[in-house]
Amino acid sequence: MFDRKVEESIKQALSRQAAVALLGPRQVGKTTLAQTIAAQLNALYLDLEDPQDRAKLSEPASFLGAYEDRLVILDEIHRAPDLFQTLRGEIDRGRRKGHRTGRFLLLGSASIDLMQQSGESLAGRISYIDMTPLAVDELPAHAQDTLWLRGGFPDSFLAQDDTTSMAWRRDLVRTYLERDVPMFGSRVPAETLRRFWTMLAHNQGALLNASRLAQGLEVKSQTVSRYVDLLVDLLLVRRLQPYQSNVGKRLVKSPKVYIRDTGLLHALLNIGDHPTLLGHPVVGASWEGFVIENLIGAAPPLTVPGFYRTAGGAEIDLVLELPGGERWAIEVKRSHAARPARGFHEACEDLKPVRRLVVHGGADSYPISQTVEAIGLATLMQGLTRLR
Repeated sequence: MFDRKVEESIKQALSRQAAVALLGPRQVGKTTLAQTIAAQLNALYLDLEDPQDRAKLSEPASFLGAYEDRLVILDEIHRAPDLFQTLRGEIDRGRRKGHRTGRFLLLGSASIDLMQQSGESLAGRISYIDMTPLAVDELPAHAQDTLWLRGGFPDSFLAQDDTTSMAWRRDLVRTYLERDVPMFGSRVPAETLRRFWTMLAHNQGALLNASRLAQGLEVKSQTVSRYVDLLVDLLLVRRLQPYQSNVGKRLVKSPKVYIRDTGLLHALLNIGDHPTLLGHPVVGASWEGFVIENLIGAAPPLTVPGFYRTAGGAEIDLVLELPGGERWAIEVKRSHAARPARGFHEACEDLKPVRRLVVHGGADSYPISQTVEAIGLATLMQGLTRLR
């Protein structure tokens, strides 16, 4: 059991809100963490995939009303979408009796679907917290390369060897294709979605070109957009939006697309060990996605992430607009002796960021020039965490 940073966030949210939704991909550790919290807070835990637990909620108002003074944890809440109206009534009744906070912890695997269902019924009564796979700052420093290769799903990261880890991730991909996608109502053939997911992996960090992807799949562009929406909703793909700024230049408007967990990225591309990864054409884009995902996870709430690119070639891999409007410009390079390209300097002249950083593959921090600093990933994450 790892100490997860998100645990404290959950407890703080429960102390100020009646309901908290914990969102994260399947097998990311939500249930393990929820059961830990249940033991600490004497909470009632119900798994809505368990027929016996679902049967307890055949009369949900009566059952939940008996536990108005305890936290109730509902796992796989998307299995019971009709329950949200009941939760609203229970929360409102509890408030009149003085039970205003810490009533329900809801666990789900699809962000947009769950947020829409809960938002319609529980507006003003619920907080949302994202749980990501394991991050660099949750593990020892020597584990960074293993985390990059295997990804942050705990069972994959902790596997006894790379072969076992790869087999686990392939099984997870199959589970998503054959079980989770149909569960959320999308009539997408499993093989078609696998091909599409693999195409995105080959184009890790590239601008989303729906027309070109549609040609490869022999479908319409609108269908590609629907597939991307589905994978984003399942928290498997990140759509990094272009950072908008009034600089008087023609800016790229298409988003970049990343497979969020590099372990799944490597499984889709049959990359099973470090020598294969380091010799693969995707190595630079894989490292870029790994860094971006970790930095966004470490950034303070309400931080706006994006990338910056102009038609003239000025480019910044990651722009973080922190709460208050301060901007950080971040270039990602795998080499320990990395230096930013000319386009980075041009883009920084456009945006005038407060900090200009190059995240490299090592741990050292050192100045590259009077305005640009090289820094290790873990060190930069620690700096962002201190701003929370």
